[in-house]
Amino acid sequence: MKNMQQMMRQVKKMQEEMQKAQEGLKEKVVESSAGGGAVMVKANGHKEIIDITIKPEVVDADDVEMLQDLVLTAVNDALRKVDELVGKEMGRFTGGMNIPGLF
Repeated sequence: MKNMQQMMRQVKKMQEEMQKAQEGLKEKVVESSAGGGAVMVKANGHKEIIDITIKPEVVDADDVEMLQDLVLTAVNDALRKVDELVGKEMGRFTGGMNIPGLF
């Protein structure tokens, strides 16, 4: 019975540490760019896009598709970087296992 109580305390402590780590991810920011820096995107560790910067010289009313492609590329790259960040930060709790829905 004593081992079970000790194990439950360890699980509770680990849950608290995971919660703190997840909250801390909101403060971490990744950056991505496309078109040689023409479009810059920042996202936090909760997969929220927090900033998009577009250089004026890339805005061309005759070529909106190019701008759309640049924005998509930068956003998708930023979200991929967030996934890597989350995997690195939270991997210490899962031993590197990818547990769907946990993060």
